[in-house]
Amino acid sequence: MAFLIEHKNLLIAILAGFVPALTWLWFWLKEDEEKPEPKVLLFMCFILGMIAVIFVLPIEQFLQSHITSKMGQIISWASAEEIIKYLAVIILIGKSGLIKEPIDWPIYMITASLGFAALENTLFLVKPLILDHSTVSLLTSQLRFLGSTLLHAVSSGLIGIALGLSFYMEEISKRFYLLIGIITAITLHSAFNFFIMNTSGSDFLKVFGFLWVVTIINMLLIEKLRRMSGEY
Repeated sequence: MAFLIEHKNLLIAILAGFVPALTWLWFWLKEDEEKPEPKVLLFMCFILGMIAVIFVLPIEQFLQSHITSKMGQIISWASAEEIIKYLAVIILIGKSGLIKEPIDWPIYMITASLGFAALENTLFLVKPLILDHSTVSLLTSQLRFLGSTLLHAVSSGLIGIALGLSFYMEEISKRFYLLIGIITAITLHSAFNFFIMNTSGSDFLKVFGFLWVVTIINMLLIEKLRRMSGEY
């Protein structure tokens, strides 16, 4: 009986981790319906995003043991996650010539980030479910991870947008835009984690409200990239 309960809880954790990520993936891919990316490459990007979690976890443990400042830990964790998600995409498509237009960058970055979020959230949920915490407890004290799915998409999307905006620029400008994109993504990621860890329930909706504002900005910038792609 205990065996069945444990596997049932594991299934719940997997569904709760992957369903929001796949839903957001469907939403963001609709932004590039006119010239969709190859499904095989998108699938590989999603998988590499998941694999990135395996590399991030020991790095975050190392950072936690060597950085005593709470703010320092938050910033270093966000930095590790954003940089490794970016590297996952670069490893797959960086110099392959598969990026053919500006909008391709945020699409691949968001896809990898949602793969990362799917596995990260699943692992986040496994422990409380296996320990048989009540559903109410799970929803009230653990389910804040739902915002992290959107956060990962938006923050990595900013890196992709920066790369897209510099698509037709010289190499030095591309590197500058990339640096700005990574710094912006890390700042957003760190700010979200800081406020989530330090706000009461009444302020929680304000944090999500701010995240939605950034999401809308992302969508507007992706629309700009779509127009840029059509102009060349």
